[in-house]
Amino acid sequence: MTDDLGSLSIDEKRRRVREKLRKQAKVSTQPTANGFDLTALPEYARLTYDLAATSTSIEHAESRRFSSWLDDIQADDAYSFEVPRLGGQTPEVEVERTNGLRLRLLNCGSYNYLGYSMHPAVIEAAKAALDRYGIGAASSPILSGTLALHRELEQSLLDFYGLVDHGVSIFSSGYGANMGTIPAFIKQGHYVILDRSAHMSIQEGAQLSKARILYFRHNDPENLNAVLTSIAPERVRKLVCTEGLFSADGDFGRLREIVAVCKRHGAAVMVDEAHSILVAGQRGRGVCEAEEVLNEVDLIVITFSKGFGGIGGALIARRELARYVNWYAKDRMFSCALDPAVTGGMIKVLELARSDDGTARRKRIHENAKLLRELLCPYVDIGDTESWIVPVFYRHGELTFVLNDFLQRRGLDSSIMQFPAVPKGEARVRLFVTSEHTGEQLRRVARIIREAAEHFEFTRGNAR
Repeated sequence: MTDDLGSLSIDEKRRRVREKLRKQAKVSTQPTANGFDLTALPEYARLTYDLAATSTSIEHAESRRFSSWLDDIQADDAYSFEVPRLGGQTPEVEVERTNGLRLRLLNCGSYNYLGYSMHPAVIEAAKAALDRYGIGAASSPILSGTLALHRELEQSLLDFYGLVDHGVSIFSSGYGANMGTIPAFIKQGHYVILDRSAHMSIQEGAQLSKARILYFRHNDPENLNAVLTSIAPERVRKLVCTEGLFSADGDFGRLREIVAVCKRHGAAVMVDEAHSILVAGQRGRGVCEAEEVLNEVDLIVITFSKGFGGIGGALIARRELARYVNWYAKDRMFSCALDPAVTGGMIKVLELARSDDGTARRKRIHENAKLLRELLCPYVDIGDTESWIVPVFYRHGELTFVLNDFLQRRGLDSSIMQFPAVPKGEARVRLFVTSEHTGEQLRRVARIIREAAEHFEFTRGNAR
């Protein structure tokens, strides 16, 4: 593939993508030899189902085909994913492509929203914890993995939220916080009701619970009311799971209305504030704060990987619930406790977030997000976002590889999404705005996106 994608027509780009994908064999939808009916699977599962499921070899057909396809793309230097970054998550980064080519990129692919990942005081706090406690906790938190630092982080979170009679359960990943909390709280014979756009960690946590799973239309309190009404009035536990800020579309959860519906039906509410903690709300306490429902939400799940700039997650809930989850969340009990350096860094982040520094960073990210939305909206479809997550819809998933390559070679790193992460026909370039971007950098981002939209024909005038 030529380095200058600008010289290729849109039809030629599509032809090359189809040529690259031609080696992927079609999956039969007939029952397999062991009687398993592939037609019962969702489409995306049928497309990736192991054709050699009955084989005793771990090197099954699907992995061999995928590896061969990946080798071909990397040989042509057309693979623009998993590209190593040569420094921290700053507004501009340097990466090294497969062939050794180094590129300087505007960084809109990182959700280091407030820049705390690279804050000197946070790094120093992490170093101090590393020197005292070593590189890892080396045990489950239920056994000998709990450190004095973990207790300090728990108390810092409670002070930050200001919630009386609450507790905190810390997990080593945000994904694990959802995967562990839901099946600990809800069991077989009960109900989990999910927003259609709920994160995969929420959906998998619901599946692990073995409860009956129902869905309501995305961010639609009226449809949620209808779903809850449909549940027979017998004494069953009902848990409704939604999000403060949805990461695919960049829209805020209608929490005040959703909580009101849940209260009418006696359903508990869990809100994932992964992309909104420290950023939304006057004091950074998320969309729950902004919607004035902090005291009415039963389970608040956060991650340390976004606004905090670290890794890990936590549940904030009434004290008795948090204690219960500490012991009955398998993702916590059977995982190593959060590592000391990150724990020390997260404590410092909370201190900064509650100070004038946090207020200033929140102000900047909101201003920056508004600027980028205004720059892009006249030219491309950015959906209904009003946040620091700005999706740019290009729709056609077949463009994903050539488009991502094009953007990188023009100087932009983004977070691109296609099926099955989003529905077919809804592929998008996702842009994360941070408090550390400058106006000049965001104007350059907008120019690159506009150039790509014109070249690949997904400007508003060419929308199909």
